[in-house]
Amino acid sequence: MNKYYILYNPKANGGNGEAASHGAEKYSGGREIEYVNVLTIDDYAAFLAAVTDDDAIVICGGDGTLCRFANYTDGMKYPKNLLFFATGTGNDFYNDIGKKVGTEPIEIAKYVEHLPTVTVKGKTYKFINGVGYGIDGYCCEVGDALHAKGVTEVNYTSIAIKGLLFHFKPRNATVTVDGVTKKYKKAWLAPTMNGRYYGGGMIPTPDQDRMKNETVSTMVMYGKGKLKTLIAFPSIFKGEHVKRTDMVDVLVGREIKVEFDKPCALQIDGETILDVKEYSVKAWSPEE
Repeated sequence: MNKYYILYNPKANGGNGEAASHGAEKYSGGREIEYVNVLTIDDYAAFLAAVTDDDAIVICGGDGTLCRFANYTDGMKYPKNLLFFATGTGNDFYNDIGKKVGTEPIEIAKYVEHLPTVTVKGKTYKFINGVGYGIDGYCCEVGDALHAKGVTEVNYTSIAIKGLLFHFKPRNATVTVDGVTKKYKKAWLAPTMNGRYYGGGMIPTPDQDRMKNETVSTMVMYGKGKLKTLIAFPSIFKGEHVKRTDMVDVLVGREIKVEFDKPCALQIDGETILDVKEYSVKAWSPEE
């Protein structure tokens, strides 16, 4: 009998990933359902090789789960029926493509085959939505610490506001896009994006199109003190911050390098890397 593999991340959805994944069952189309914990797959090549064209794989989770899958299957041939069923908390990927949580699983091969890469501390990763650097990375660092203490409901907006007012210190940034370098003082944010959304609803690059695979966008929020930055910050949730050209710059290119004069945390689709001074992003190229 044909299989319907439900791949779930138990850590997704605030630790309720397995329970949330049961919502995908009703879309099995009569196939035999088999649940697979993504954290237990040791050999993705062997797993994918066992999947036939009549089977289906449904990845259940959030942006982090999808990013993990894309990285662990880099360069592998995807099965005919590769689907995604959103059960995460932020679901920025779903927002970006105009889908809502709870709707039927969608085909995702076209979204994960041509992803950009980011290189940090000598390691290279694919990413789905974006690379956060600055106060967004700081927020993930603080959120991770709270989760480690057993806090299940983390308010990242509150962390960002407190960070802007008290804890996070802006850096001086150097951004190089396709060989052209610009310098910024008091950089609060410097994410590079594949899509428009990240951080659970922020829209740092409202004109970025994830289906135009050969360019990415970096947004730099810079130059102002904490109060003026705090006043402007909420507009990022509507993408209207880009109108503030006196403190926001958006750069588009194929290869982008971001450097800070002092290290801070960086996040890749919600996964945190500490003490980072620079990162480099390359858009997908048809020649690779």
